[in-house]
Amino acid sequence: QVQLVESGGGLVQPGGSLRLSCAASGFAFNNTLVNWFRQAPGKEREWVAYTLRAVTATADSVRDRFTAIRDNEKNTVYLQMNNLKPEDTAVYFCNVHIAGRDYWGQGTQVTVSS
Repeated sequence: QVQLVESGGGLVQPGGSLRLSCAASGFAFNNTLVNWFRQAPGKEREWVAYTLRAVTATADSVRDRFTAIRDNEKNTVYLQMNNLKPEDTAVYFCNVHIAGRDYWGQGTQVTVSS
């Protein structure tokens, strides 16, 4: 079955960097679009970035700071986050949409604070 497992979150100071990982299994990874979302306390889940083959895109709110990277040999998608800000604090999820259904990982917490 489809499985997505995020890792790499933690506490980081403003201006710092983190790399999140999303390990995927149970589907044709190389040809599947993988999204990153985030959800801050009291806010709706927000799309952050996607990657499909060599194509990536990021939301305006994180452009030039976040990049989605995929490693097809490892069936893993990364979210490289640089110059982190307190407003980036959230739980980060990876997501795929397959055969009309959304699949989500359990999420990984990112806290940006001094």
